[in-house]
Amino acid sequence: MELISLAAAITLTEWSERTFWRRFADGSVKREMETGGNGKSMVHLESIKPHIAIPLASEDLLLVQQADRGDPAAQNDLALIFLASGKTRGAIYWLELAARQDYADAMHWLARCHLDGNGVAPDDHLGLMWLSKAAAHGHLISQGQLQVMRDRFTAG
Repeated sequence: MELISLAAAITLTEWSERTFWRRFADGSVKREMETGGNGKSMVHLESIKPHIAIPLASEDLLLVQQADRGDPAAQNDLALIFLASGKTRGAIYWLELAARQDYADAMHWLARCHLDGNGVAPDDHLGLMWLSKAAAHGHLISQGQLQVMRDRFTAG
């Protein structure tokens, strides 16, 4: 039985938390309480599969579980699926989780989203902050982009 957190299920379906509670009550979505004493609601992945808002291959379901367990590489990869599907709200959620774990690729994509206004209000300050952080963590593309900016600034 595959379980994911309510937060992950919300990003996958784009339903509100209130909608989930209604569906738990009517039995159309199955849930369990997480073991270990913290009492988080966990959703049966099988019960929401028909309602997932992005195209996922069967192997991507393992990616969802890894991302939900906190794997920053999986969070980044899942975010890229969301971005490719035009579902920026879900992408931002997963990118922020991975970026907070110092995952450079997620920082780079989060920078692009802030600079381009993709899923968030355009914000050059946040975009440059995330780009700088990605570069500082060894992201080669971010390093190159910052170098171009630096060269243009010093040439002008």
